[in-house]
Amino acid sequence: MADTEQARASAPEAAAAAAAVLDALNATDANGTEALNATAKFVASPEGTALAYGSLVFMALLPIFFGALRSVHCSKSKELGENDYDSGFRNASDMPETITSRDAARFPIIASCTLFGLYLFFKVFSQEYINLLLSVYFFGLGVLALSHTMSPLMSRIFPDSFSNKQFQLLFTQGSEETKEEIVNYEFDTKNLVCLLISTVVGVWYLLKKHWIANNLSLCLVTSQHWIANNLFGLAFALNGVELLHLNNVSTGCILLGGLFVYDVFWVFGTNVMVTVARSFEAPIKLVFPQDLLERGLDASNFAMLGLGDIVIPGIFIALLLRFDVSLKKNSRTYFYSSFLAYIFGLGLTIFVMHTFKHAQPALLYLVPACVGFPVVVALIRGELTELFRYEETPPEDTDVKEDSETEKKDQ
Repeated sequence: MADTEQARASAPEAAAAAAAVLDALNATDANGTEALNATAKFVASPEGTALAYGSLVFMALLPIFFGALRSVHCSKSKELGENDYDSGFRNASDMPETITSRDAARFPIIASCTLFGLYLFFKVFSQEYINLLLSVYFFGLGVLALSHTMSPLMSRIFPDSFSNKQFQLLFTQGSEETKEEIVNYEFDTKNLVCLLISTVVGVWYLLKKHWIANNLSLCLVTSQHWIANNLFGLAFALNGVELLHLNNVSTGCILLGGLFVYDVFWVFGTNVMVTVARSFEAPIKLVFPQDLLERGLDASNFAMLGLGDIVIPGIFIALLLRFDVSLKKNSRTYFYSSFLAYIFGLGLTIFVMHTFKHAQPALLYLVPACVGFPVVVALIRGELTELFRYEETPPEDTDVKEDSETEKKDQ
């Protein structure tokens, strides 16, 4: 259990880093869309534009809805002390990371530093080599994220008669007395099948890069690169919503409020986001071609939505679903109200951006909607106090409380 304890100790930092990367690249939806609207050689048809934006909204809803449902299952497994739930994995990396108010307050600062660091990197170093390193990095992350996303589905597809062998990858250091686990990873045959399928998608994603294809002297069809990009992007978003847990509604308000200011400042106040979004080539966005009707799969003029605008509101919506479950009223009022609020906020973002032909920080519209709608519902139902008192305690905090209670009894 040494690896588990080590993972738990670094959970806030890991969660902060993950959210920082996602939200630092949050500009992709606003500034990437600005780039596509600025294309002089092609003007999207109304039908193509409607199809592209409608598809982006639909794709954004998928990881939020299913990620929230999986977060409930994940939370129940955590309460029962189980490390796996239909996925076959028994690893600390599959357990949810709890975001505290302290973590939430630091997120905008970490995100700003990450964003500005990427801006300096692209200014100083060659964009081609930076994107090469990022492509390899996100290839590994994407394979693991897609494999984790597929695991529950594979468990239902395979028949009971399937021979599912168990495996364990274990690395330790030190002698018998001071032995310490470095890696302790358990998996089974189904997980290997998921990993194989995910690797094929990962190779497809890598080979879609024109500069990789040219360097390898390969004749490849790279026009459908956006499909592989979206598969990885959806996997990242779903894993984020499932595994990043806010500990209470107040923490969610701190996080969304801080990133609201962050998003508005970096989009309207500087050109940093625009530069990074146009230079950064990685599956940290969902894309859909506006010229699909005219050019088919060879389309090249894309509408974009950053994963930060999916994951950040998504983890708040998932928290409200878990609050609904805790009420034990067999209703999902807060979840559905916040889910509809997200649709409204995202639709409003697209409408304003399309009307004024200018980049828009999506959180400017998503945060008031996703926070305001549930609060109004709570006021109407007389449950505002219960909403803000609801709290999810991290496992290590529970252990500390139990130990303190035991000590008091002994005394």
